[in-house]
Parts: sequence; structure tokens; C-alpha cells
Amino acid sequence: MEITKELWGKTPQGREIFRYTLTNSKGAFVRLCDVGAGIVSIVVPDKDGKLADVVIGYNDPMDYFADGPCSGKIPGRYANRIANGRFTLDGKEYTLPINNGPNHLHGGPEGFHNKVWDSRIEGDAVEFMYFSEDGESGYPGNLKVVAHYEWDDDCALKLTMTAETDAPTVVNLTNHVYFNLNGEGNGNIEGHIMKLNASEWLPTDETLIPTGEVVPVAGTPMDFVTPKPIGRDLKEKFQALEYGKGYDNCWLIDGAMPGQLQTAAELYAPESGRMVEVITTQPAVQVYTGNWLSGSPRGKCGRSYFDYDAVAIECQHCPDSPNKPDFPSTVLRPGEVYEEAIIWSFSIRG
Repeated sequence: MEITKELWGKTPQGREIFRYTLTNSKGAFVRLCDVGAGIVSIVVPDKDGKLADVVIGYNDPMDYFADGPCSGKIPGRYANRIANGRFTLDGKEYTLPINNGPNHLHGGPEGFHNKVWDSRIEGDAVEFMYFSEDGESGYPGNLKVVAHYEWDDDCALKLTMTAETDAPTVVNLTNHVYFNLNGEGNGNIEGHIMKLNASEWLPTDETLIPTGEVVPVAGTPMDFVTPKPIGRDLKEKFQALEYGKGYDNCWLIDGAMPGQLQTAAELYAPESGRMVEVITTQPAVQVYTGNWLSGSPRGKCGRSYFDYDAVAIECQHCPDSPNKPDFPSTVLRPGEVYEEAIIWSFSIRG
């Protein structure tokens, strides 16, 4: 494994931003950067051996700050939504910034994805670290977060996220990478075939906050147990799809057990033959079909992305878990270690 580090830019305040390239023996490579501990590029071969970048992103590192899509980055302290920006922990109510309708999304406008993380090469891996102070964006406790990325000769990218706190808090971390397996900027993902290892999903209100119900997918457009094109039911007259202008919903992963890896999803592009299997220790997966990508910063392809140009498959805990005691807990206490993993394993099919 070859890893290189380069100075990619500086913030207006003079903070250096580094970019790392991890290249395997096949010439396939991944690029990562300090902004949000983000995935900038994943370049893998198609069925004819042609390399292409299969994730959206930007050429200018400054475009990663406050971009609407949260492209390739780790949002936090709490990925996804918290209703009305409020939760109660150990009898005390905490108030968070509102930045998505009436709700708090991805840690707010000053979330982890809009921070420059510290970084280093660690053996055959790249590590990023962010220290979130007590009270930052309204969250309690000083929190240290480490994101550890590894890339191997089989074209599998593994992300391990760990966190520790000095006071009770809530934590939900993911990576918000978006895929277009035909190559970024090369059409939409409606023809991509997706399979979800999930027979249940979480209905929401119109602001995309879960109602608390857990509902079978069978007989609905939310059913991806049998693989199907993403676009098949994307525009169906179905409440969840109308709320989100497409898929922006959470599924519970079948057979998920804390600390154990389980396949969450498979995504396949018949045109290129590329496939990615998404494997995780997390209990749920949020699928977002890029319903609001239009207006994003200019992409690596030389233009802004259009709606549905890419899909995010975000392994995480459930939205609004701090307010839903029946959902798996996202509480982290002193002396405990938050640890979750996501693996994106790329291959060729037919």
C-alpha cells in the first residue's frame, strides 16, 4: 500500500488542509482530506478495467465547508435528525441548533463535517482526530473522536470510528459518501440496482422525524429485499417518497448485533459492472437518493451535480434516537468507548 500526503489548501484563517492518497497494488486508489475526515475520491476499475472516480466531491477543498450534500464527510456529534433540536439526558434537557426545517441535522451548521480534523499516516492507514469541547453545538461532554481508514488490495475501504467522553452525551457517526458507480458526473443513479438487507423501515412525519413505528417493507416502494433499480419506485405516490422527493429514509438492518459486522446493502451498476457491498456494525442504514443535490458546489466533473446524480448509503443509528427510547441507544458515558465500523467492498459483476 502506498500512501502519500500533500498540502491541499488553507482556510482563510491559515489552517492547513491535507489530502491523502492510498493506492493499492491494482492502481485503484482512495483520496481523503482533513475537512470532515472526508472521502474525496474512490477510483476503481469497471468491467473493462477502466478506472473511474465513483464518488461525488469537489476540486476546491473550500467547497467542502458548509456544502449542502455533506459530501463524503463524517457528520456529528449526531448524524441525521433530532426533533426540534431538543433531547433529555439524565433528566436534563439540551438544546441544539435548528438547521433543517424545525429540526437539528448532522450536528448543526458547525457540525464535525465542517471542521478541519487533525490527521496522520498510521502504518498502512490514515487517521483523523477531532476534539469536540463540552457545550459545542449544545452537546454535553468533551468528546474525542478518531476516524481510521484502511484501503486494501481487494478494493475494500474500511472506516472505524471511535469516541470517548468525560460526561454523558449522545453520539451517532457515519460517513456521508455518495456513489455513482458509472463514475461521478456520469448520469443519474436511477438505473443502479440496490439491495438492502432490511425487511423493516421507519416511517416519518413530513419533517422526516421517525414516528417511532417499525413497519415491514413488504408490498411497499421501500422493499429492496429483492434487488431492484433505484428509480423503479422513486416517483411513486407514496407518502415517504413525497415527503423526501425521493428516498431519504432509515431501514433496520436484519440480524444486526452490536459490534458484529453485517451486510447492510449492495449497489450495482449494470452499465459499468461495478458493485459495492456495504458492511457495518451499525444497526440501521439511511438511504438518500441525492434528492436535493442541485445547487451543490461545482463537482470534480466540472459542473454542479443534479438531483439523483448519486446515492448515499449511510450506516448509522436511527434518527431521533435520543427522543425514542425504543430505538437502540446512542448514549455514551464516561469509561465507555463508542466504536462502529463501515466497510465498502468494491468488485466487478458480469
